[in-house]
Amino acid sequence: MRILGIDPGSRVCGFGVIDIAGQNRSYVASGCIKTGGGTLPERVKILLAGIREVSETYRPDVAAVEIVFVNVNPSSTLMLGQARGAVIAALVLAELPIAEYTALQVKQAVVGNGHADKDQVSHMVQRLLRLTGKPQADAADALAVALTHAQHGTGVAGKLQQMGLNIKRGRLA
Repeated sequence: MRILGIDPGSRVCGFGVIDIAGQNRSYVASGCIKTGGGTLPERVKILLAGIREVSETYRPDVAAVEIVFVNVNPSSTLMLGQARGAVIAALVLAELPIAEYTALQVKQAVVGNGHADKDQVSHMVQRLLRLTGKPQADAADALAVALTHAQHGTGVAGKLQQMGLNIKRGRLA
């Protein structure tokens, strides 16, 4: 199973792609979609195009997206929520099943501590995927979301795969 993890952001959106074969997790790709400092509609357009390109390039079976936390600044929270909505819309248009995880769930799954800091998450991602270098911060967070889904496998796709069935692009294969 190929999992696309997403750490949504209105200026920088991290993505990470991993393959799962039994208990083996292997790194495929990661990076960031940078939207720059344009208007919200311009950023949404960049996010939609970026997620579409990542989906077409890496052909994931499922996507996992981090749930937005409530920030002290309501304007920033609203902007982040709109970016997350654009990401989810792009994944829906790509006909991918979507799982969602909170930051607490991601940190707990990857580090074993729901209050771990970004450096601890990045370090564990590097160890779990046997990476030779440290990934960009947003990409590391996205890889952590993908690893969380690999561990939890709470979606229908994960349960079907455990039974020996696979879902490809929303259909049994």
